[in-house]
Amino acid sequence: MTTADAGRAGTFCLGGELPIHRLGFGAMRVTGAGIWGEPADRRACIDTLRRLPELGVDFVDTADAYGPDVSELLLREALHPYRDIVIATKGGQVRPGPNEWIPLGRPEYLLQQVKMSLRHLGLERIPLWQLHRIDPQVPRDEQFGAIKSMLDEGLVRFAGLSEVTVEEIQAAEQVFPVATVQNRYSATFRRYEDVLDYCESRGIGFIPWYPLSGGALSGPESPLAEIARRHQASPAQIALAWLLRRSPAMIPIPGTSKRAHLEENVAAADIGLSDEEFEALSDIPVR
Repeated sequence: MTTADAGRAGTFCLGGELPIHRLGFGAMRVTGAGIWGEPADRRACIDTLRRLPELGVDFVDTADAYGPDVSELLLREALHPYRDIVIATKGGQVRPGPNEWIPLGRPEYLLQQVKMSLRHLGLERIPLWQLHRIDPQVPRDEQFGAIKSMLDEGLVRFAGLSEVTVEEIQAAEQVFPVATVQNRYSATFRRYEDVLDYCESRGIGFIPWYPLSGGALSGPESPLAEIARRHQASPAQIALAWLLRRSPAMIPIPGTSKRAHLEENVAAADIGLSDEEFEALSDIPVR
C-alpha cells in the first residue's frame, strides 16, 4: 500500500519565497475539551504529531490561545527542532475558560504574546504569525503597526490575518505584507469566496479553518457521500480534495488528535476529482 504523502497535494510559496506542501495540519485538537487544558490522551497526541514529517506534512498551524499554550508546548515536545516543518502560530485572543474566546489587540499585548510563542515553541523567529482576530475595541492600524514591528524586529518572518474581509486585507496591506489569510471555509461554507479570489490574485495563502465543518461532511448522509463511495474514500477526504482543487492558493489544515485520522486526511492528496465531480460539489447548497 502506498504511504500517504502531503507532498502530492502540491506546494505554495509563503510570501513568494518559502515553499510548503498545500496539505497542512491544524494543531487545535491536541488540547482538552473546549480547546482548554491538556488533552485527554497526551501520548496519543504526541504520537500523532511525530507522524507528521513521516507523511510529508511540513506546515503546522497553531495559536497561543489553544490550551492556552498547550498546543505550542506539545509541538515543541514532539517536533523541535522542526527541521523542515514550518510552524505558524496566532495571537490576539484571550481565553477566560473552555470554549470562550475574546479578541485582545492592544499592541503591547500582541508583542508580548509573540515573544511568549517564541519561548514556548523554542524558536528564534516564527516563520508565520497571524492576527487571530482584529479587535474591534482597538484601532486596527495600531494592531497592524504592531505586526509591522514584529516583522521589522525579526521576531517573525511572515505575517497574516484571520477571519477578515477583502477591505480589511487591503487596509493591512498598507502597513505590512500580508502573507496568509485564515478564514472559515469548506465545501458547504463559502461565505468568503471573494476573499479567496482576492488572495489568489495577490499570491496570498488562503488557510481554511473548519475545513471539514467539524465532521459534518464526513457522515453517511453527507452530500459528498456518493462521490466518496465512487473513489472508495471517506466524505472527509473528498471534501479535502475539493478544497485542494478549488484554488492553488488553498492550504487546508485539517486537525485531529488521532494518528489514523491524520493518515486518512493526508491520503486525500491522492484523490483526483473529475471535472463533473468538482462541479457537482461546487453546486451543493452552501452558507
